[in-house]
Amino acid sequence: MSMRIGISITSGYPGSSGTDAVRGVVERGRVAARADLDHLSLGDQHATGTMPYVQNVPAIGRIMADWPADRPIGLLLLLPLWHPVLAAEQIGTLAAMSEAPFIVQTGIGGGPAQFAAMGASLSTRGRVTDRSIDAIARLLAGESVDVPELGISGASISPRPPAPVEWWIGAGSASAAIDRAARAGDAWYASPGIDGDDLRRTADAYRAACERHGTMPRIALRRDVLVGDDHDATVRIAREVLDRGYRGMDEQIIAGGVDHVAERMVSFESIGADDIVARTIAVDQPTALRSIELLGDVRRAIP
Repeated sequence: MSMRIGISITSGYPGSSGTDAVRGVVERGRVAARADLDHLSLGDQHATGTMPYVQNVPAIGRIMADWPADRPIGLLLLLPLWHPVLAAEQIGTLAAMSEAPFIVQTGIGGGPAQFAAMGASLSTRGRVTDRSIDAIARLLAGESVDVPELGISGASISPRPPAPVEWWIGAGSASAAIDRAARAGDAWYASPGIDGDDLRRTADAYRAACERHGTMPRIALRRDVLVGDDHDATVRIAREVLDRGYRGMDEQIIAGGVDHVAERMVSFESIGADDIVARTIAVDQPTALRSIELLGDVRRAIP
């Protein structure tokens, strides 16, 4: 299978109204569907104060009205911030709307303010994530589940996914997270901040962990991207965004014309990447929509 190109649609819109933020997400989803991208997902963040952050479950349900039913779609759930039964019910209902495998991305999350607002503990997030993945997988498989540690007693759910979901376990280079991805996931959902030699070393460590656990390695790599009609102008726009301190990144960003972006993405075949998940960097809506359109051309340019 050739490398797949998908999109993680931006959910946070500083300075926008809530209505405009929701409309922006839906519009980007519609353009991504027309661009024939291979998969689509939304992130997860909570208690963002005055910054509109479009919540993923209702937004994915709306986007699915425009998204082809035979193409994978999914969402990130930071499981320490979710009750497993509620998460399983949301996954089961959304997956039942699709004919393609539903993608569940997850990770341990972070941010003291976010965890405090949700009544969750940073100190137990790794253990809670492990127990939650197991509980949700069993619920989706139709089992009755008891996990007193997570407040679950005699739980079962319906509807359930018509096909097994794909678990993409988000991780940087921490050994415990890489082991979790190899042990419990269908893919390592690699952090957008990891690059260069660190990315190569971590990919090797992930494959070694898969060998230990008897699982099949698969790498889904998140990259922040801007594609434009004019390569030089697009690079300048990206540099302006980076100079404002965008997400603490620099060399990890991929920006330029279609051929350049395609070449950069193909380069990740050297570390065994199976999927690239593109997140449009923080630009205005028209620039973002054009970038998503051209991402479809990038996909078609990759052998």
